[in-house]
Amino acid sequence: MKTPVSERPCCHFFRAIASAAKSLVTGLGITGRYLAHPREVVTAEYPDNRDGLKFAPRYRGPVTMPHDAAGEHRCTACGLCEKACPNGTLSVLPQRNCADKRVLGKLVYRLGQCTFCGLCVEACPFDALAMSHEYELASDDKAQFERVLNRKEGR
Repeated sequence: MKTPVSERPCCHFFRAIASAAKSLVTGLGITGRYLAHPREVVTAEYPDNRDGLKFAPRYRGPVTMPHDAAGEHRCTACGLCEKACPNGTLSVLPQRNCADKRVLGKLVYRLGQCTFCGLCVEACPFDALAMSHEYELASDDKAQFERVLNRKEGR
């Protein structure tokens, strides 16, 4: 008994070639249409429009510690953000001041471990942490992925 023409291996091969050719022609047609009508921009021209980028209101970038005009922060070193972090991204290192009160010595943030979940920001009762809108995070220097958030500028 002969096998039907549709089940022969060579037919599958030629059908795959025809499908690939159709896909190629469709893609080239779309490219040609945008080439002929350049005002219909589909993609954002990213490097050229950095200043005009708009983020969604709930965009989550790296964690930052807002400072006021005097360079002071609102952190009390309670450690709730450290406890809320699911993978140990934050480390609160408290110190004692001259009045023997617990104050924040360092708040170490490991960007490479962060999942940008925002649980640390939600857990802080003093609004000492916030999610930034920083988006260009790539680097070949490992030291840039560990940040001390409470460091004042110029020190």
